[in-house]
Amino acid sequence: MPTVAGALPEQQGFGVTRRRDNWWVVPAATFAVLSGFIVYSTWAAFQNAHYEFGNYLSPMYSPVLFGDSHHAWFGGKPSIWPAFLPWSPALLILWAPAGFRLTCYYYRGSYYKAFWASPMNCTVGKPWKTYRGENSLPLILQNVHRYFLYLAVAFIGILSWDAWMAMWFVDPATGTEQFGIGVGTLVLTTNVILLGGYTFGCHSFRHLAGGFLNRISGKPARQCAYQCSSWLNVRHMKFAWTSLFWVAFSDVYVRLCSMGIWTDYRIL
Repeated sequence: MPTVAGALPEQQGFGVTRRRDNWWVVPAATFAVLSGFIVYSTWAAFQNAHYEFGNYLSPMYSPVLFGDSHHAWFGGKPSIWPAFLPWSPALLILWAPAGFRLTCYYYRGSYYKAFWASPMNCTVGKPWKTYRGENSLPLILQNVHRYFLYLAVAFIGILSWDAWMAMWFVDPATGTEQFGIGVGTLVLTTNVILLGGYTFGCHSFRHLAGGFLNRISGKPARQCAYQCSSWLNVRHMKFAWTSLFWVAFSDVYVRLCSMGIWTDYRIL
């Protein structure tokens, strides 16, 4: 039988589509949530205040390399800091976790659609006529994600230490530290768990856990690590969003307790 070759007409124009579902909801929600987080985290980073409350330290300021805080590693503000620039300890460290999320494989797909409409969704017209992919500047720089991973793992260790220190409270009567659990302890510990789930479920970490091997059946330790990372990787989207929200909430909690607006109740 003769066959007739044909092609569906190409959809032209920004937003043009034959889809009848609410395809715009996800990119719109992504745009709103990421924009809100960027605005809040930028504001919080420049405050240089209310980022600690007793033994609690906001994850947006940890580690405090320099600053007027008993958490500071190397003392106060460095003398070489330019006088015309605003000062905050967060400005020295936030670039690392921000770079990890910015170059994350999952977040790329999300913000490419939400901010650049590249495209906004499947079978939806985009405003760009060409697509160069990530093989040229500037998007080829996204390949640094694997290196930001190493920094992210280090941050998990530091934040875990912060969560541990959040379990020790100074007794006002004796001046000694005693073990305890407060609401803030649970907030900071949950933050580490969610960030750990997001970080160790990263595609790059999954590859790293597999030992760069094509076969891991003969490597039981690597196979176990790979399977654990794969379990987290399946839930990568959930950990990406919940950890993002919880980082902001952790900063809000410490900030409002420091300002005297919220009370940190002791559970134990």
